[in-house]
Amino acid sequence: MTNPPRIDSHQHFWRLARGDYGWLTPALGSIHRDFAPADLAPHLAEHGIMSTILVQAAPTEAETRFLLDIAAVTPFVAGVVGWADFEAPDAPARIAALAAAPQLVGLRPMVQDIPDPGWLARPGLAPAFAALNEHGLVFDALVKPPQIPALIALLDRETELPVVVDHGAKPDLTGADLTQWRDGIAALAARPNTFCKLSGLVTEAGPDWSDATLRPAVAHLIACFGPQRLLWGSDWPVATLRAPYADWLAAAERLIATLPEADRAAIFGGNAARLYLAKHGRNRAKSVSDGSSSRS
Repeated sequence: MTNPPRIDSHQHFWRLARGDYGWLTPALGSIHRDFAPADLAPHLAEHGIMSTILVQAAPTEAETRFLLDIAAVTPFVAGVVGWADFEAPDAPARIAALAAAPQLVGLRPMVQDIPDPGWLARPGLAPAFAALNEHGLVFDALVKPPQIPALIALLDRETELPVVVDHGAKPDLTGADLTQWRDGIAALAARPNTFCKLSGLVTEAGPDWSDATLRPAVAHLIACFGPQRLLWGSDWPVATLRAPYADWLAAAERLIATLPEADRAAIFGGNAARLYLAKHGRNRAKSVSDGSSSRS
């Protein structure tokens, strides 16, 4: 039996002139520039990655439509996780309009930037989450440890909604006490509709990271979620603040090297296809060579 095609479950593109990336300032140095499909395509080709999930980077529907336009002409982009205003009175209609695009596979509020750590548990968001279920969309949970309790409350209410925790809920890997994070991850993983991305960890580890820095967090994610609910993602280009694409990919490969081949294949592609693409009839490989020169 052949392994499923490799999928990068979490990457970004942006065009600074669009003007809605509040977090993306000149202080971020090397990533404060435009990133488009032609910038990523060589990395995918080098490492045999056939498809990607393109994830929002600005809290606007305009940016989501910008990403959907890119996906429509970029064969290696298998799906888009966009943004919608979950608090809008007409949130279900807004979500339905975005979901009309076949490339949309999920939505992601930028929860980590919302001051209220209990935001996800607000009852007023229920119509938006109902719309996600109605349209077969995944909820990407961009949270940090203080927001995990509210996410658990949401999961206890939305037991059928597929949820993926971005970047392992961003543990502080610079030497901080990880007890709160460990307990939160274990509680999230106890909910069977919850997946987790093995992504973004190098950014949380600091500039002098090594496999040893990442290993305890990766081991805990594997122990809690198991290899059938973990998805590898590059978090490119954000992760390049700490490591080139190839270095993070190689580290992830080393850190899960003791798992059986089928489990490694699931983490590096099979789980992303099952979570994001199967409901949309798009769980197929796309060639990186097709349209690799597309620019947004």
